[in-house]
Amino acid sequence: MPITSATVADVPQLNVLVNSAYRGEESKKGWTTEADLLGGIRINEETLTKYFSNEAIDILKYTDENEQILGSVYLEVKGPELYLGMFSVSPVLQGKGIGKALLAAAEIHAKKLNCDKITMSVIRNRTELIEWYERRGYTFTGEIQPFEGDGLFGEIKQPIEFIIMEKMV
Repeated sequence: MPITSATVADVPQLNVLVNSAYRGEESKKGWTTEADLLGGIRINEETLTKYFSNEAIDILKYTDENEQILGSVYLEVKGPELYLGMFSVSPVLQGKGIGKALLAAAEIHAKKLNCDKITMSVIRNRTELIEWYERRGYTFTGEIQPFEGDGLFGEIKQPIEFIIMEKMV
């Protein structure tokens, strides 16, 4: 299936996908849910729309033959690094290679942009997710950051910290 850059026209589909991958009952059909850690939504259409006016940000999308978005990843150039976030795969399709394909595409994208490293923040107690990234060459930098929720994109259900992971590309 093709992986291409998303456009502002994809915002409604991206909004549904990202929120279903991270929050609520739908997210519990997959293994990447944050529903037990955070309530509410992960993103909204207004914020997604703003991303498309920032030249440092690109969102890659994985689509099926009907142009349905099955996975996506947010990429932001930050100096010589590419920050990877909001990595989403439809909960019912997780484990089918979509995430691996998106991660590989993100690494190719980093090289095209002359970024020598990809960084990401991962919830510290999401050990299965951390292990998944480690199997793909990402390592813990030793940096830990607190979750500074603003209430807009998640109601904190328990204390949350992020670890910073990176991979040289």
